[in-house]
Amino acid sequence: MRADRLVSLVLLLRHRGRLSATTLARELEVSTRTVLRDIEALSAAGVPVYAERGRNGGFALLPGFQTELTGLNHDEALALLIAGSRRGAQAFGLGSALASAMLKVIDALPEGQRDTAAGAARRLLIDPETDLLSRRVVAEEVPDAIVAEVRRAVFAGHKLRIHYAASGQAARWRTVDPIGLVTVRDQGYLLATRSGEDRTYRLSRLRAAEELPEPAERPERVDLDRTWQERSTRFRSGGKQVAVEVRVDPARRDRLVGTALAVLAEETEEDGRLRLEVTFQDARHAEWALWQLAADAEALGPSWLRDSLRDRAAAITARYPVRPKSS
Repeated sequence: MRADRLVSLVLLLRHRGRLSATTLARELEVSTRTVLRDIEALSAAGVPVYAERGRNGGFALLPGFQTELTGLNHDEALALLIAGSRRGAQAFGLGSALASAMLKVIDALPEGQRDTAAGAARRLLIDPETDLLSRRVVAEEVPDAIVAEVRRAVFAGHKLRIHYAASGQAARWRTVDPIGLVTVRDQGYLLATRSGEDRTYRLSRLRAAEELPEPAERPERVDLDRTWQERSTRFRSGGKQVAVEVRVDPARRDRLVGTALAVLAEETEEDGRLRLEVTFQDARHAEWALWQLAADAEALGPSWLRDSLRDRAAAITARYPVRPKSS
């Protein structure tokens, strides 16, 4: 924490010029005695900070002094700034820390790189809040205190007690061994084990969390990407999946495949349309996916899906009866 405070002290002096020990103590939320010790540490490290006596005195940096990240080229700086614009860190309660880090990166760049990198970053937009159809991308909100507790347990390798509300169930307490954190499309997940069994918890369903002092029972090393892929595969192959045979316009194939879990078979018919066998998570998922494609797709089976789509279309038609033309 002291290293962070020393960096903050230097940045305060760079941006605001001469400041008194009292002002620095207030900004850094420490005592004036701590500020004086920090000033001595900076001087010993070669940072040209000096004291001015008198009524308007205080501490300042020699003119022209600047911190510099040596070896950081333009593309590397741009990559850091782009990373800072992404919302993924919000899922883990690190949004404010990331923003602060990006300010420090910009400040530490040589002046020429600073202006060029910042200008280039302003011309790139990553993960906007709405798509081209103005549909809002809603990121899940998780209290920072809860995420911070989870994060500490993951990094420290300690057991974690969570108050978790599974889908359609009341929240209850359980103790888990955390393995890692994953974010997918702004949704955060905790990968853990419970009594030796794999468990995946959605962070937005946590009502409370408490890091425990006991060490977690987990391997020292983990391939988080592989672990996530394995759990995703198990999730897709379980539950109440349904297989659907559908005929679809080739132009809408990607839309269909993008909403399905898997493509089991595919062939092109004589009229150019595609016949596919795909799987969906459940009946509701299948009906929703086919309804989105309207007349560009036809469910060939199972019969209950055809009946459901027909009934839905009939209900819509009944809402808009044909009106007789006036003479």
